[in-house]
Amino acid sequence: MKTVLITEPNKIAIAEAPMPVVKEGEALLKIRYCGICGADVASYTGNQPFTTYPRIPGHEFSAEIVEIPENDKGLKPGDIVTANPYFNCQHCYSCERGFVNCCTDNQTMGVQRDGSFAEYVAMPVERIYPGKGLSAQQLALIEPFSISYHAVSRATVKPTDKVLVVGAGPIGLFAVIAAKLKGAQVYSADILDGRLQMAKEYGADGVINTKTQDLAEETKRITNGNGFDVCIEACGLSETFLSCIDCAAYAANIILIGNGKKETTFLHSILLKKELNVFGSRNSYAKDFTDLIDIVASGKVDVMKMVSGIYPMDRADEAFKALAHNDGSLAKLLVEVSK
Repeated sequence: MKTVLITEPNKIAIAEAPMPVVKEGEALLKIRYCGICGADVASYTGNQPFTTYPRIPGHEFSAEIVEIPENDKGLKPGDIVTANPYFNCQHCYSCERGFVNCCTDNQTMGVQRDGSFAEYVAMPVERIYPGKGLSAQQLALIEPFSISYHAVSRATVKPTDKVLVVGAGPIGLFAVIAAKLKGAQVYSADILDGRLQMAKEYGADGVINTKTQDLAEETKRITNGNGFDVCIEACGLSETFLSCIDCAAYAANIILIGNGKKETTFLHSILLKKELNVFGSRNSYAKDFTDLIDIVASGKVDVMKMVSGIYPMDRADEAFKALAHNDGSLAKLLVEVSK
């Protein structure tokens, strides 16, 4: 079979690999579409500390079932599905308590193990979710949506809340959608007007361009000087985390989705003074996937507006290069692995 292989930082090849060996309890899947995550781009550029090379990237995908054992999910060959790409050890303290999303030995496809940029993968049946009539393109967007949906679920977001999402890349945009699904009043902050326009299209009640507007002043204006009830950090930058602390109301919730790569220095007494709740968020649960498949199938959210382009598999290197040099005009890129 063909695979997209990162041979070393900044080098991608279309390489041959053996067909996967299907073990007991697994299905053989024919990959249809893969999304390119920020983690995949980091692996491509050499900025993902957990990636070793050579590596097949990818963990956002849809697939067609080729072979599958009898199962209680009603899954059968020909079904279009998606799957949970975070493999947990099942025996660490986190797993024992049910927090499988933050297993201490987590292995995410495309990072710690080979991923979905291949014509075929073997996948445990328990990790496969029925597509419920969604297209293969839509299903490839469920995993990134689940990251933000899970993050928003970390704190109780109420219809009376004013929510600030800092960062309007795909994960930030999905966070806007997830918070709107909770009925909250949601504001998006970013430095790029194109991304903020997308936030508006996805229902943001207001946007703040932090390059041309003062975030602190806008926060005062929007919240009558009180601060936001929930601040969601979706950039992974020290300065945006500090902005969330500043913009948060007393007794507010801060949710961290962005994966920071630099240390952040601040006087921690501000957390005490404001009695802030700070939530980290990692990966997602099976329920996040199944909830979102139902939500997208209901027509409440048009995830396809997030897609900026679709590339054939033999041009995957162009897609990775485009995102590595993204000026902010691109959201999600999909790669068509098979028809």
